[in-house]
Amino acid sequence: MMGAMTTRARRVLLTGLLAATAVAAPAGAASGALPPSRPVTIAWGGDTTLGSSYGHPPDHGWPLLRGVARLLGAADISAVNNEGTYGSGGASKCGSGSTNCFAFQAPSANAGTLRRAGVDIANLANNHAFDYGAAGRRSTVRALHAQGIPVTGGRGEITLVRRPGVTVAFVGFSTYSWTASMTDLPGVRALVRRAAGRANLVVAFVHGGAEGADRIHTPTGSETAFGENRGNLRAFAHTAVDAGADLVLGSGPHVLRGMEVYKQRLIAYSLGNLAGYKNFGTGGNLSLSGVLRATIGGDGRVLAGRLESLRLDSSAIPHVDRAAGAARLVTSVSRSDFGTRGVRVSSAGTITLP
Repeated sequence: MMGAMTTRARRVLLTGLLAATAVAAPAGAASGALPPSRPVTIAWGGDTTLGSSYGHPPDHGWPLLRGVARLLGAADISAVNNEGTYGSGGASKCGSGSTNCFAFQAPSANAGTLRRAGVDIANLANNHAFDYGAAGRRSTVRALHAQGIPVTGGRGEITLVRRPGVTVAFVGFSTYSWTASMTDLPGVRALVRRAAGRANLVVAFVHGGAEGADRIHTPTGSETAFGENRGNLRAFAHTAVDAGADLVLGSGPHVLRGMEVYKQRLIAYSLGNLAGYKNFGTGGNLSLSGVLRATIGGDGRVLAGRLESLRLDSSAIPHVDRAAGAARLVTSVSRSDFGTRGVRVSSAGTITLP
């Protein structure tokens, strides 16, 4: 296993310099924010499912991420939205004979593929983290921790990832009871502020918004899907930044959405699906994907960005897209939805900031 890992992954596992710590933030805790740090590059890859009852990929799911490992490994810290569970515990949320219900569970060993691909932290603030109830979530956390991958997204949870010269706090939000709530804006402010008191920089994950091939735009109000309130993404993102978040990274719509620069902070509303195995719909906008790399300055300002365009095949496995479909789509909807605050992405992937 070690021989097949990337050089970066071996370095992360074998040196004591790069540590990650999850801490439960006590209510009302206060401490001064750490001083400005060196710039840090963070990669974000969107929704990732490494196996389910719809299909278990070979080699613990490595073929799903093999083609994007170098993109994730090029950042100081790489993250994905872990869409599903690992292990064998818990009862499925989908009852016998249910329709339009999707529950994802993969073998615990598949979590090692995230580490092999260079993933450093996983967001569990999403609907599929509870596909097999509390037991399924616990087994998922155990599987990821066994691979040295910290998680975030629980209620009140702040996760610190340390690199030489910088500490980054990660918090995750969604609309589900087992996650920090994105709809409770005072709660968003409180948790982000506590995170800002413990780190140089704060990254806020958010899983929300309506789903579907036609949901590429970010509306100004709340969204619904399958009868659920999926939150007001703009209100959440702006609240998080106002409270001290330096980068907001979204997932949930299963399609790419635009990127906005708000108060010199980057908000990526959705990166679509990074990888799955016969469990995600593909075709048209649903096949467009990407890996975002954003460089954040020590004072929290976005300094540079790059979007590597990907295209999912019929099994939902990503491949580099030389036609740069993701770059074109993100440019179009960013300018349409956010005007002068929207980013532009060149065919080579370089993000031009407003």
